[in-house]
Amino acid sequence: MSRKVVYVNPDGKGGWNVKSRGAEKSAGNFENKSRAIGRAKEIAKNAPLGQVVVKKTNGKIQTEYTYGKDPYLPKG
Repeated sequence: MSRKVVYVNPDGKGGWNVKSRGAEKSAGNFENKSRAIGRAKEIAKNAPLGQVVVKKTNGKIQTEYTYGKDPYLPKG
């Protein structure tokens, strides 16, 4: 089962875009980053395996959230 990955990216206009990996259209554009993250979390939580990747304005990853039971547990 593949993980549904949802990205929160800056839109270049001062707002934040929420888009799932492989999707043609955005799931939403928000003026507020926390609202964009909230929407991305809703989408990821509705999948059996979900992940939210939040980026900074410079495009680097700020943080990630994962949801669901991961079938590939690390050894150790």
